[in-house]
Amino acid sequence: MAHKTMQGKEIDMEKLMRQHELMPAVGNIRVNARGDELGPGGAIIRKREDIINAYYEDNPAAAPMRAAAPVAASAVPTEPVVTEDANSVQSAQKSKKTQTSGDE
Repeated sequence: MAHKTMQGKEIDMEKLMRQHELMPAVGNIRVNARGDELGPGGAIIRKREDIINAYYEDNPAAAPMRAAAPVAASAVPTEPVVTEDANSVQSAQKSKKTQTSGDE
């Protein structure tokens, strides 16, 4: 992915990140640019993947978002589903009762 500077020079940011991913990051946390935990002398103690896996094992509610499974075509109804609400059922029952009682 190349970016242009204001002076018109092109910079390949992905190439630059790959070249410097093992360099220690600037700050008070001892990590490199990838996120690996560093020990004395800049040696990698724990890799980024191990740190992330340990976090998700300790915090199952913080599981990473996953894409939803596609819905099968057979699961989608082809015709609209018609439902009766409770009020219309009760009023229909009352009208039937009045009709049958009036016949007697």
